[in-house]
Amino acid sequence: MHRHLALALAVVTFAACGGAHDCPHPATPGHIRFAGGDVLTVRVADAPDERAHGLMGVTDLPANEGMAFLYGSPTDATFWMKDTLIPLSIAFVDDHDRIVAIREMTPCAAGDACPTYAAGEPYTLAIEAGSEWFADHGIEVGDRIRSFDGPFCY
Repeated sequence: MHRHLALALAVVTFAACGGAHDCPHPATPGHIRFAGGDVLTVRVADAPDERAHGLMGVTDLPANEGMAFLYGSPTDATFWMKDTLIPLSIAFVDDHDRIVAIREMTPCAAGDACPTYAAGEPYTLAIEAGSEWFADHGIEVGDRIRSFDGPFCY
């Protein structure tokens, strides 16, 4: 199903934006709806530089907000918390909209040996939220996302 969401995303992006110059401001949010009804408002990072920057430097993340890292095909890329100031949870989602892993990540200052966080299997979407967000909402490995919508012109 996620593959279909990604294809729809590409079509909507192309049709709505007509190119990167006509896209909404990057702060315009999207929404991820989980099977249990919970909604997370996200900024979308779908370009390599956006994924590399992520939530670095963010000092406060509202309770139901986060970031979605969208990949065009399955990846096994790892995440780290270099220069990220707040603890985060990350859920890795495969191309069938199934959460394959959830990790808790701790801040890491520049110069420290920062650990990396991996899904352990291929994924096409990684979702970051505040620490324990997924646990607090009863979202577990094996659960599915129900929908992913918004102005994805990043």
